[in-house]
Parts: sequence; structure tokens; C-alpha cells
Amino acid sequence: MAETRGKARHRRRGKALVIGVPAAVAAAGILAYGTAFGVFGADARPEAEAADTAAPAWARAVADGFASVDALGQKGTYGGRDGKTVTVRTLADLEKYATAPEPYVIVVAGTITMNPVGKEIKVASDKTIIGSGTSGHIVGGGFFLGPGVHNVIIRNLTIRDAYQGVWNDKEHDFDAVQMDGAHHVWIDHNDLRHMADGLIDSRKDTTYVTVSWNRLGNNNKTFGIGWTENVTADLTIHHNWFRETEQRNPSTDNVAHAHLYNNLLQDDPGTDITSSYGNYARGRTRMVLENSVFQGVNNPVIKDAGAALVQRGNVFSGTTGRNESGGTAFDPKAYYPYTLDPTAAVPALLKSGAGPRSSLGTTPAATAATTLTVAKDGSGRFTSVQKAVDAVPAGNTSRVVIRVAPGVYRETVRIPSNKPHVTIEGTGGSRKDTVIVEGHASGMTKPDGSGTYGTGGSATVAVEADDVQARNLTISNDFDEAANRNLNGHQAVALRTAADRILLDGVIVTGDQDTLLLDTAAKDRIGRVYVTGSYVTGNVDFVFGRATAVIDKSVLTLKKRWDGTSAGYVTAPSTPAGRKGFLITRSTVNGDVTAGSFHLGRPWHAGGDATLDPQTTVRDSVLGAAVRTTPWTDMGGFSWKADRFAEYRNTGPGSGQAGPDRPHLTAAEAAAQDTAHWLDGWTPSAG
Repeated sequence: MAETRGKARHRRRGKALVIGVPAAVAAAGILAYGTAFGVFGADARPEAEAADTAAPAWARAVADGFASVDALGQKGTYGGRDGKTVTVRTLADLEKYATAPEPYVIVVAGTITMNPVGKEIKVASDKTIIGSGTSGHIVGGGFFLGPGVHNVIIRNLTIRDAYQGVWNDKEHDFDAVQMDGAHHVWIDHNDLRHMADGLIDSRKDTTYVTVSWNRLGNNNKTFGIGWTENVTADLTIHHNWFRETEQRNPSTDNVAHAHLYNNLLQDDPGTDITSSYGNYARGRTRMVLENSVFQGVNNPVIKDAGAALVQRGNVFSGTTGRNESGGTAFDPKAYYPYTLDPTAAVPALLKSGAGPRSSLGTTPAATAATTLTVAKDGSGRFTSVQKAVDAVPAGNTSRVVIRVAPGVYRETVRIPSNKPHVTIEGTGGSRKDTVIVEGHASGMTKPDGSGTYGTGGSATVAVEADDVQARNLTISNDFDEAANRNLNGHQAVALRTAADRILLDGVIVTGDQDTLLLDTAAKDRIGRVYVTGSYVTGNVDFVFGRATAVIDKSVLTLKKRWDGTSAGYVTAPSTPAGRKGFLITRSTVNGDVTAGSFHLGRPWHAGGDATLDPQTTVRDSVLGAAVRTTPWTDMGGFSWKADRFAEYRNTGPGSGQAGPDRPHLTAAEAAAQDTAHWLDGWTPSAG
């Protein structure tokens, strides 16, 4: 593709954080990529079992909200996924692994009854405790996270029935989850009910906590936060269903930043439990409460005189008593990205989606993968990635995982169309440890003299097969533009995809001009690509092509040209009419370049094809100062205004108000321009 065609900071503990996604990007021009999945909350290598099996998606999941923020020496919350996965069915085994100093993913496959009643297992750092489907039950007790414990995920469990017969029980402190001075904790998709005291107690400066997609019910003191005079805790509470709970729904005392959104609080008439109050901002709490639904709740929202509580978009039905707000709170998007679901959709969404899921914690035997190993030193089955690809049988119908040991592999790799279901996965502790690199450019002559490579042919890695995945590695094109300044054709692709259902998870794709070519097998063929938790680096049209692609929770890093100048374009879509193009969401666009020097995109009508309808939407993302105030521009005689370019709810110094040269989506338009609509029935999951 020819170039000529056509500051908000975290306020405490002394550690500054740049706003946006990922939260761990510490400065506008940072290029240090961190450890594997690190800046997105998973500073860990993939699951490390004796057999080279691929970690299932649920074992590689990371927290959102405040639990995703990089702070206190912890890069988000990813639990035990750099440790072994163990399955437990007894209290002795659960306690053995949960209290161990090593990281573990602990799968609870059955009902475990606490003995004695009220026992709270003292969980150590770096643990994921997850129920196997809906079968993981903890009865008569729960978990305790003490001072300094961090990086813990409690997920997909039913924790229940420590109740001792006294409704307002002041004798038995039997909680489902109690945290005293812990940090970086994710409590997700659990069913918590009928305990003697709290379902969740977040106490004594516990911070960087996300509580999401849980069912909390049949309880008195449900979710208490505080027990401290310090105003330091940060919590995100979203998509939880509180039903038949009397108080602490939650009660937040002296919380620096409490962000509550898309929760459902429901008190049905004629039942034995009557709500005392709903969301309570106590002490000096600063709370933001958004797009939540309150049904039949007494005193649905209350605040102390010294607290600040901002309400937006909430719905109240059949509620009585106090409903309060006031003061100045904070902007959650200064700390992490998030997307609100419409308030009207919340009840149905939570009734169908909150609580344990049958798809979590299980790995169906039918999806078991064949594994091939690659190592430069000969310790693997193959010494090059292409040799491993060559060994994949044509027409294979089940996943083949190619695990590549740390090292620099200077080679080109092509996965042909008759070899689907391939995963290429680096095994190092950092995505920088495993590097596939070559330096071909469009205008270079091939070694056999048969002509030049051309743009597509310059790719270091070419993916032509469906259902291919890549994770925890770097794919690079290191063509030296300065040394070849007189060459006609500097396009140098690192990765080319020309297939459907391609997942790029936790990778670095780096180059200069035309870094990432997201294409399809033909103009009339669909090609969906999902990029998450990744970095893409370049300067001119460095994300381009006709695929339908989502870049989610990633960093698009802008770099200077070979001569030290700053100018470029992030995207150059060549979308066919009637199809979706590029969606950049919950991501960051930034780099060590001159302010106002980069466009977000321009329309590539490949070959002058006027029937194309290029599309780029950038939404819910943080735009650095490098982005121009007029972020779109023409290309090759085609006006961007005749195609589809828009923004929605972006933040950062490079964002701007809507205007003729900066179109913004309406809320109604944005509802149809999200990941689910883009992927159109495909749910990416690691295999």
C-alpha cells in the first residue's frame, strides 16, 4: 500500500498512571511492553503444566475496573495463571493449594463443605479459585484475604449457607469473602447467599477491587466496604444482581473512588426480606453511580453529608424514601475504560448473565489440542516455526498448538488456507521473549529474481487459514528504511491475515509503514479479526485492509519516520460496501511523536475501486496529543466524508468535540457499533 496513494494521574502512593487503556501505560511515549499480558493485568506466562496444553480462555481472563489498574507493584489482576492448574474436590486439597506460596489455578469440581462451620480459608497471593461449570459449591464458610494478599480471582463459585439462625447476627463473622488489607482482587460470576454475616466484606484499606456479574441474595449484611479512617480504597462494582438483601448493598465508607454501574437492586413485595437501603456513600466516600436499576428498594441511594455522590442514568421503579446525590466525585475513565450497557437492558441482562456460568472452569475433551514444540536450541520437536506449521496435517479439524520457546526466529511464516485451527503461542514470561522477525519490503527483489515482494508478500507472518490464533509473542518487520531510503516501496508488513475468525491475544505487532494488514481471502469473503490485549506499532497506514476487525483493550503506538519526522495515519480501511470495517474500542492511541501530527485514518479505495465504503470507528478510547484535531483525511482522490469514519466517547488530549470535521456517533448509532455487532455471532475464545 503506497504512502502516496491518494492526563489524568492516579492520586496516591506516589505512582503516576496515564489515563486509558491499558491503565499500566505509564507515559505517553512508553514503548516498554512489559511481561506477558502484563500491562493488561496478567503479568504471567501461559498455564504451566507438565504437558504442553493450551490454557483455556477462562484461565487467561483478567479483571476490568479498578482491579485492572497497575499499582502497588502489581500489574492488574490475573490470578494464578502463571502456575499449574489443579482440580480439587475436598476441603483438604482446596486449602492446600489456596494457601500455597506458589501461583495456582484451582478448579473446584463439586461441593466442598467447610469444617468447622464458618471456616474461612486464608488465601495466598497469585491464585485463581474457579468453579467447574456450575458444580463448584462452597458450603458453610468462605475465603479470607489478609494484609498484603494480592492478585486473587474468585470466580464462578456458589458460596452459601453459613447462616446460624440469627438474622442480625453479631456473634458469627462467617463471610463468603472477607478482605482485610488486600489489593488487586476480582470477584466475578459467583452466587453468594445466606451467610451468617457478610457476603463480601472489603475492609481495612483493601483496594483495587472489581466485583462483577455476581448474584447476591437472601442475606442481611450483604456487601460492606470500609472499617478504616483512611480514604484510599478504589473499587469497581458492576453488573451485580442484588435480590432480597436488607442492607449494605453496598455500604461504602471512606472509599476514595467507588464506581458502581449497571447493577440491579431488587426487593420483591410480599417476601420475608425487606430492604433497609440500597447504595450508601458513607463518611468521605466519593461515588459515581451509573445506569443501575432499583426495583422496590427502600431508600435506594443515600449519602452522608461529607460524601460526594454523582448519579447518571439510573432508573427507579417502586422505590420509596431517600434518593440522594450531590458533590463532585471523579471521572472513572481517568483510571480505566468501560462501556455502559443501556439501563433498560440491565434487568434482563443480569437475570440471564449474572452468577456461575456453565462455560467457565471447564475444558471439554472435544477441544483438547495437539501440541507441537519449537525451540532454537533443538530442545523442541522443531527448530523453526514454519517447520512446525508444515507438520500440521492439511484439512485438520481440531486445534494444533505450536508452542514456541523464547528466542529470535528470523524467518517468514505462512499458514496456508488448508491448515485451520492453528495456535502459535510464545512460552516465555514476556511477549518480548519470543520474536518472529524478517525484514522484507514491498520494493525489494526476491532472492530468486522473480520480482519484488509487493506489500502483501512482504509479511513476516501470513495467516491464510481460518480459526488461527496467536498469543504471547512478537511479530516484527525490521526493514531498515533509512538504509534503503532510495528503494521504491517501503511498505513492510509484519503480520498479514486473510481469513476468518482470527484471534490475536497478548501480542506485539511492530513495524513502520503498513505494519498490520487485516485482509480477507477475497473481496466477497468475510474476514473477522479480534485483537485484544496487544500492541501495534507503526507510522503510515499501519492498520489497513478490508477485514472486519476489532482492536480491543490494546495500544496503538505511533512512531516517527525513518528521518525523524512525525506524520502518519493509524488506519487505512478498504472495507467493501455493506460490511463492517475497523472498530477500535477501549484502547489507547499514543506515542513519542510530535503533537497533532497523526490522523486516525483515511479511506483506502484499493486500485481506485469506487464501490468500496471504508470504515473506521474509534470509541471509548484514550487519544494522545499526537492525534490531529481533524483526525480524518482524504486519500487517493477519495474524500473521507463520503465513507464511514466516526468517534464515540473518546477521552485524552487528542480527543475533541463533535463537528463537521470530527463526526461523533449518536448513542443509538453507537449501540450498533460494538464488538458483538462487529463479530456477528463469533465469540472468540482461546483453544
